[in-house]
Amino acid sequence: MPPDAGRAAEQVARQSYGKLIAFLAARSRDVPAAEDALSEALAAALRVWPERGVPDNPEAWLMVAARRNLMQAARHRTVQANAQATISLAFEEAEERMNEAGKSVFPDERLKLLFACTHPVIDRSVHTALMLQTVLGIEARTIARSFVVSPEAMSQRLVRAKVKIREAGVPFAVPSGAALSGRLAAVLSAIYAAYGLGWDGLDGEEERHSLAGEAIWLGRALLTVLPDEPEAIGLLSLMLHCEARRSARRDGNGRYVPLDEQDTATWNAIMITEADVLLRKAGSFDRFGPFQCQAAIQSVHAARRFSGATDWQALTTLYAALVTMKPTLGARVGQAAVIGRAVSAAAGLERIDTLDPRDVAAYQPYWAVRAFLLANAGDDIAAADAYMTAIGLSDSPAVRNFLASRLEQVRQASPG
Repeated sequence: MPPDAGRAAEQVARQSYGKLIAFLAARSRDVPAAEDALSEALAAALRVWPERGVPDNPEAWLMVAARRNLMQAARHRTVQANAQATISLAFEEAEERMNEAGKSVFPDERLKLLFACTHPVIDRSVHTALMLQTVLGIEARTIARSFVVSPEAMSQRLVRAKVKIREAGVPFAVPSGAALSGRLAAVLSAIYAAYGLGWDGLDGEEERHSLAGEAIWLGRALLTVLPDEPEAIGLLSLMLHCEARRSARRDGNGRYVPLDEQDTATWNAIMITEADVLLRKAGSFDRFGPFQCQAAIQSVHAARRFSGATDWQALTTLYAALVTMKPTLGARVGQAAVIGRAVSAAAGLERIDTLDPRDVAAYQPYWAVRAFLLANAGDDIAAADAYMTAIGLSDSPAVRNFLASRLEQVRQASPG
């Protein structure tokens, strides 16, 4: 009996989606057409593989099938003859190379697709979302939740952006000079956003864990192209520092463990060492940016392995720098949490109270930090209310259970 064809197709789609789309789109200059062609190839796999068995190289099979679908669709559209000939020759060459010894040898061109998604003709507000979907195959509804917009609105924005890439003839290439510096920040942000989505998969979802790994791979690939970009180096250092602690985020019973309570012996020392080496390399360029700053913050936390204590004053200094460079909501909430530990809970609350209530109403980390600070300040009733809000905004069962235990503690401490 052949292996489970559906599971095999799902696995190769998850692992190779971005690579396949990037290769197809870089040659056809048509992201929606590439997505349609790959979708049809996946549907064909579900029909054919149960009867014939899963091929030795599923990725190559899907590429050949998608290429044929793309060419067939092109024949049904009114296109310039020379353009169609160019596409045809490119795919004929790709198919010939893939059929050699049954190996998939087509190049991984996701970096080119990342930069295509940040072209100036594409609205800046959709850059990150577009990269998350086209390069990593994240569904529009998941992206919409991260950007706090409706799935319908996000889908419409993504469709318009993909059409714009085709109509404007956006080149699929890593830019150079001033064009590179202007678009690199968006690419770095998209890779980190992808890692963040994978990091949020606390409760063991294989797909989320895989997404974090893909983001790290993209970070490494970017460094092979841009080895002297300090912020690219800083981003990889940041992701490796966070990834080194993945297994420590839950205890043996699956319960969530906050960073300052994690057993440092369970952290990946090899990964932390690599992250610190990268951070020192980034610092040698004398261009300090927000990703390097965030990596430095994580490095301070990692130093607890040796000192046994967290240097909260150092974190206060680094967060002040981060908020100056990039005053995101996450950075400002993190700063308040650190001030609450380095100075006092009252000082942390004073800082967090400066945030606009409209910005934080649905931001779960704000409510979790606020609850912690209120509890440490002795305001158990207000802390309980904040914990309730944080629990309601959390998607993770493990985090909800952790916050519920903190809620129970403040309720027991409250005179009422």
